[in-house]
Amino acid sequence: MNEPQDPQVRNLDARSLRGLAHPLRMRLLDALRFGGPATASQLADRLGESSGSTSYHLRQLAAHGFVEDAPEHGKGRERWWKAVHRGLAFDDSLLRDDNPEVRGAADLYLHEVATTQTRDLSTWLGNRDAWPEEWSRVWDLSSATLRLTPELTRELVEKMHALLDTYRELAADENDPQAAQVRIHTHAFPITTD
Repeated sequence: MNEPQDPQVRNLDARSLRGLAHPLRMRLLDALRFGGPATASQLADRLGESSGSTSYHLRQLAAHGFVEDAPEHGKGRERWWKAVHRGLAFDDSLLRDDNPEVRGAADLYLHEVATTQTRDLSTWLGNRDAWPEEWSRVWDLSSATLRLTPELTRELVEKMHALLDTYRELAADENDPQAAQVRIHTHAFPITTD
């Protein structure tokens, strides 16, 4: 993948990847990125974990620069956390790193991303009736199989990302009651046919 232009997107390197590549840490970071600042106890309740476990993994995420204190939210001894970056960028060269630990962390990271995307989609399908009617008319679950070269695939992926970036610039006002966070998943990979 290409290096992001946005300073709010963090490039994962070998060191930071090893600090992030843990299922609970990835879930904690997503919870903070998409749900906003929270305490370890709030995150434990939301994710079905112990507050001791969430506290430990939040400190690990902080040590690697993924989360930081959000003192503007806290009262007294309450420690609030927030995500540092809006997004993450994965460099697929990490999958070919000389260090087997880095390759393992990269593989775990990608599998956790795929698991999270599948969980997001399953959650939407299970809860779609709870959303207003206008949302039930605009969601998408589609796939396409094209015969492409690696170069054409790269071009397609770059164009999809560029299109998404234009919508990021058009983002609805946070106070708009009709707006919601909309998750977009893209996948492009070769398949074998028999």
